[in-house]
Amino acid sequence: MAFAIFQTLMILLNVAKWIIIIQAIVSWLVAFNIINTSSDFVRTVLHALDRMTEPLYRPIRRLMPDLGALDLSPMVVLLIIIILQQAILPPLFASMM
Repeated sequence: MAFAIFQTLMILLNVAKWIIIIQAIVSWLVAFNIINTSSDFVRTVLHALDRMTEPLYRPIRRLMPDLGALDLSPMVVLLIIIILQQAILPPLFASMM
């Protein structure tokens, strides 16, 4: 049972990691005018990615100082996910198995 929970958590963290990476790449493409935001599909994708990542970023943004146009919250969330995946969850579940 513990292994199933561990695997599920790892999969969810991997999905979250990829969503953050995709959202960052798409936002860069929009910022450099490579993707046109007048397209309904692009707006829908951007809106969906923002709605998925904003609950993860909000607590980090409250704690971090305002750096203007530079938003480091995606990097902080990715770092937290990596720490969870490699340093916290494996020893935690290894003691349960």
